[in-house]
Amino acid sequence: MDQVVAQSRRYDVVVLGAGSGNSIVDERFADRRVAIVDQGVGPRGSFGGTCLNVGCIPTKMLVHSADLAESPAHAQALGVGLELRSVDWPGIVDRVFGRIDAIADAGRAWRVSGMANVELLEGRARFVGPKRLEVATAEGPVTLEAEQVVVAVGSRPVVPAVLAEAGPAVHTSDTILRLPEVPEHLVVVGTGFVACELAHVFGSLGAAVTVVGRGDRVLRAEDDEVSRRVTEAFGRRFDLRLQRKLVGARAVRGGVELELEGPKGSELVAGNVVLAAVGRVPNADLVEASAGGLALTPDGRIQVDDQQRTSVPGVYALGDVSSPFMLKHVANHEARVVQHNLLHPDRPVRTNHRAVPHAVFTSPRVAAVGLTEREARAAGGPVAVGQQEYAGVAYGWAMEETEGFAKVVANPETGQILGAHVVGPQAPQLLQPLVQAMAFGLDAKSMARGQYWIHPALSEVVENALLALPLDWE
Repeated sequence: MDQVVAQSRRYDVVVLGAGSGNSIVDERFADRRVAIVDQGVGPRGSFGGTCLNVGCIPTKMLVHSADLAESPAHAQALGVGLELRSVDWPGIVDRVFGRIDAIADAGRAWRVSGMANVELLEGRARFVGPKRLEVATAEGPVTLEAEQVVVAVGSRPVVPAVLAEAGPAVHTSDTILRLPEVPEHLVVVGTGFVACELAHVFGSLGAAVTVVGRGDRVLRAEDDEVSRRVTEAFGRRFDLRLQRKLVGARAVRGGVELELEGPKGSELVAGNVVLAAVGRVPNADLVEASAGGLALTPDGRIQVDDQQRTSVPGVYALGDVSSPFMLKHVANHEARVVQHNLLHPDRPVRTNHRAVPHAVFTSPRVAAVGLTEREARAAGGPVAVGQQEYAGVAYGWAMEETEGFAKVVANPETGQILGAHVVGPQAPQLLQPLVQAMAFGLDAKSMARGQYWIHPALSEVVENALLALPLDWE
């Protein structure tokens, strides 16, 4: 057989990944020869990254449908006789991906023909030396060299080894969103962001849901009170199997059977579909970052400084492949930093990870920024805590909202906010003013008393949590 000789091409800039990395190259790069290399994500190998195709956007579109399906149960308590008549899952999926696939396809088409100096290469890339890459394209291997390289290849779901051979009914977040129908029984292995969001989606749309976790609570990384409230809510909604170790799995007729070890010994649970949602790993290994001379952190991320520079001059990294914050808004911020530093190397800017918020779009909603109370106390400094139940303000009372609360953790000597946590309806929106305060150094006293708070808006939950801090309010 004849050996295939790789084509060799040289560029000014090579960007690996078409998620947040794709946003870097605009008309300001018109004087540079650029290659964007992308393998695509999800079942279609779609252009545009995880968030667009299998992550933030499609899942939140599904969450909105789930919220509507869940609303009749709560409406009864308010004297409104709503009922859920049907769930058209194929119609829901068509609505979501009919829009998303079109955006992904349009994005790809633009990169193919939109800028004469930019070339899109589709295939898996790997480093074969410093600033030297090989891309396995459909037309054959291509070797790339560049003065500057940006690594933005994201992360991927982890599938526990015990589930790897348990048959086609085992899914990750990359594949479960396009199921042909809502499963009769879904088993979710994991208790983090993805697990909690998709348990809510499928549970609200008709599936019986079992959630399996190793710890004693769901969302264990959240503030203890947040985690406790969500765990209690899940215990009422789902078959919650906590403090269980997954020790076996096998394909059976109609799905998968899992063997668990728990406080009372061995037990079996079977489902039509199993969702593996135990975390994500950075894709540094898939691009063989070490072969490119890139230093890695102990957990396998590409090591970067506050300008997103790697250990190799001229090579940058951003997003999940290098950041401890696997969040789209963080990747977008880091992409803007890389973009500026590529264009203006004489006056570089730095990333700001001071107040990074996150949200979990489950039921009840969760949003948080900064330190948990546990983390703040472990740090050893002075700590003040203020908390307000939704039911304690007029709008929360009107909603009959009994689970929600807002919590603020602050330094009692300075009033500086160290962390904030919200559980309940509109949690991400309610958190945002607290993110702003932390980002710009506004103290709790100034925030609470230096502005009007609309009455009786739900935002009074945040106001009262600030006022509940044991500070000197004179």
